[in-house]
Amino acid sequence: MSELREYRGHIRNWKELCSELGIDASLSREERERAIIVAAYDKWGRTMADHIYGMFAFWLWDEKDSKIFALRDQFGTKPFYYYVTADNRLLCGTFIRNIMEQEGFVKELNEKMLQLYMTLTYVAGEETFFKGVKKLMPGHWLEFKNGKIEIGRYFTPTFRPDDSKSLEEWADEIHTTVKGLFPQVLDENESAESFLSGGVDSSYVLALSNCKVTDSCGYDDERFDESGLARKTADLLGRENNRCLITPEAYFAIVPYVMYNMEQPLGDASAIAFAIACKATAEHTKICYSGEGSDEFFGGYNMYRNAERYGDNLRTFYVGNTNIMKEDEKKRILRNYIDGVLPIDLVKNIYEETEGLDPLTKMSDVDIQIWLEGDIYLNVDKMSTCAGLEIRMPLTDMRVFDIASRMPSKYKVTADSETNKIAFRTAASKVLPEEIAFRKKLGFIVPIRIWLADENYNTDVREKLFSETAAKFFVPEEIKAIYDDYVGGNSDNWRKIWTIYTFLVWYDEYFVKR
Repeated sequence: MSELREYRGHIRNWKELCSELGIDASLSREERERAIIVAAYDKWGRTMADHIYGMFAFWLWDEKDSKIFALRDQFGTKPFYYYVTADNRLLCGTFIRNIMEQEGFVKELNEKMLQLYMTLTYVAGEETFFKGVKKLMPGHWLEFKNGKIEIGRYFTPTFRPDDSKSLEEWADEIHTTVKGLFPQVLDENESAESFLSGGVDSSYVLALSNCKVTDSCGYDDERFDESGLARKTADLLGRENNRCLITPEAYFAIVPYVMYNMEQPLGDASAIAFAIACKATAEHTKICYSGEGSDEFFGGYNMYRNAERYGDNLRTFYVGNTNIMKEDEKKRILRNYIDGVLPIDLVKNIYEETEGLDPLTKMSDVDIQIWLEGDIYLNVDKMSTCAGLEIRMPLTDMRVFDIASRMPSKYKVTADSETNKIAFRTAASKVLPEEIAFRKKLGFIVPIRIWLADENYNTDVREKLFSETAAKFFVPEEIKAIYDDYVGGNSDNWRKIWTIYTFLVWYDEYFVKR
């Protein structure tokens, strides 16, 4: 008999699984999902994820074979970590802090991750900032038996373009599939609200849902404020809209909270705004929809329009959605630059997997395997969980990815068009006005590039950048040069400053205060 020790997630096709596995469907959600995980493992073992739709990470004790078994979903929507002690015991779970609290854990900084972080702004790949703590990567299982770890991969994103369908046929398949998911995303006895920006993803999710209330972020500065567009969409669809005003004071004040609960440093400035939004939303709902996944699946980023121009050269530089520091600059800035620790090495296997496919598919696959897991899903999971909010992402689903994996790139992005996600937007236009469905992607904009230079708000930033702690990792003169250049008018440097600052805040939370 197997015993489930830790599980976090949400199973969408639970009705079918309860029927197939002989589980009482009247159980509470928590009881039935835990029962499904155990029964699915006992029946299908390592291939159990092939039968489950949803998001999940767990570990269980297999009494029959005297082993630990752990599994993470195909896209890594829930995190999973593991650590082997000096006396060869496995510590594992969905929170690093829980591993740190156990006997045998030794806290040490894995400093080489800083070198990767300064390019990517997030923690990519298997290793973490804690020496010895590793991530179980998406689409992988882990077994620990007789003191030995075995890790296997059960899912690899695979792309097989099908040129037999028209744009409208692809749009119909997307719409039929996404619409059909919603009865599984929310149970009959549950209610949810929906995050809403000015973009097509959240608008499409809202239009297909039965949510009566939406939640948006806004700023006093109209240049960065999308909340007006969100309110117009909510009004058009007959839904209420809550606007969370994010001030610079609140933004900077919550950074330590975010870095502590993220457990890893994250230089994505939108994560701070998202944390504030989660806390505000959790005051009036426990479940909220969000639209992650479609950008990576269906070609949503503006940079994808350059794919054909990059061509085969991609494999020499494209490491994902962010790439803010080159090696020469890091050599100047870092006290302990390590030769051979290169971000491009994290994605070499992905380029091997996509050999012979078009450049857009290669870029998308890198972002699906690296960026989504390391930044987007980590942020969604950590910030919602610590706020007491459960986020469900209808567009992140194997059935949606299946469509994207078969769709030719010409229906995602074309170099000569201002439009991205062409087929996806066409699908969304079936329930949204054209002006919303085809609205140009703005991204989750944060006015941090302005706030960072304002002495009314950036006191802690300046103190951290020029502290004794910073001098342990960075060359002070180089940091000052970047900062002075930024304050002097080169606003492009804000990302570098923010990435260094977030690392220092995280380090302070885990290695100075504790």
